[in-house]
Amino acid sequence: MKIHEYQAKGILKKYGVAVPRGEMATTREEAERTAGNLFSAGASGVVVKAQIHAGGRGKGGGVKIAKSVEEAVELAGKMLGMRLVTHQTGPEGRIVQRLLIEETLPIEKELYIGILVDREEGKPVFMASAAGGMEIEQVAAQNPQAILKEYIDPGMGLEPFQARKLAFQLGLKPQQVNQAVQFMTGLYKAFEDTDASLLEINPFITTTDGRLFALDAKINFDDNALFRHPDIRELRDVDEEDPLEVEASKYNLNYIKLDGNVGCMVNGAGLAMATMDIVKYAGGMPANFLDVGGGANAEQVTHAFEILLSDKSVKAVLINIFGGILRVDTLATGVVEAARKTNIQLPIVLRLEGTNVEEGREILKQSGLNFIVAETMKDAAEQVVAAANAA
Repeated sequence: MKIHEYQAKGILKKYGVAVPRGEMATTREEAERTAGNLFSAGASGVVVKAQIHAGGRGKGGGVKIAKSVEEAVELAGKMLGMRLVTHQTGPEGRIVQRLLIEETLPIEKELYIGILVDREEGKPVFMASAAGGMEIEQVAAQNPQAILKEYIDPGMGLEPFQARKLAFQLGLKPQQVNQAVQFMTGLYKAFEDTDASLLEINPFITTTDGRLFALDAKINFDDNALFRHPDIRELRDVDEEDPLEVEASKYNLNYIKLDGNVGCMVNGAGLAMATMDIVKYAGGMPANFLDVGGGANAEQVTHAFEILLSDKSVKAVLINIFGGILRVDTLATGVVEAARKTNIQLPIVLRLEGTNVEEGREILKQSGLNFIVAETMKDAAEQVVAAANAA
């Protein structure tokens, strides 16, 4: 789960991480009040920042500096409701519904720090770079030596010596090192306590008067751990998520929209990944990742089918099921119900194996609907790609 920048900064403040003063605004009036308070408190300027779940906001016109309350209100009026397009939103962009109004700071250096889970090492890694303000992926591709790494023993947490080492490698001044250790320790504590999967500060800045701040903040959370964090679950903004993914979550379905035209419905994440691979191997492009799970019932299968078909880019459907916990006859019943309910006209290719497979095939046969039943995954992939290309 992703959250907005202002929400991430709210969490970090609880862990003693310094962030600029500011508040979220959804109207011009709220923006005016916040900007007025900041200028009254001594701010030399304010930043009006669009709040969407995507990077590259500044390049897309979603981050602007105002030197007066009037200018801040004018910028807020232009940003609220605008369609902000960045390299991460795609050409459709996102509608801006929230803004962060915060004080400007006298920036001396822009750096980068972040924490994520390194799955190869099986532990969190604290990363840092002097190339702050840039896309970290771009830095890693062009100059991997510029990425500093400290692997963290989960039983010990971030050790003070590791934080000091990173601070010196980043070129911080000696008098800033202790401040940096506290800053990084707070970041790791926030990462650990909230079951985050990614915590990124870009840029992490030093000011001309020697202070350290998280000028931006991004936190992603492990969905599987959200049951432990009802307060974080409440931060979810479904307006920033794909509508089909939101609908799928209501039925405990694992769905991710992709860019292709072959709709895939599979049970089991490993089989789903293999199915997408073989569709690409056959020359096609998957339109989604959809795992109905090992214990799905006919109702869930029906909902899964409806969600899959709601994607107008889908030209053909591949259903690849290995019946273990999910019996093949249960799946077949759900598919038939969904096909009749949606009056589907698209080609549907099925590859079925496992528990009650013969009963499942008989249900499909007796349905009177035009299903294509394949014998192997290779055969299924080739047939569905051909059908999608012919549509």
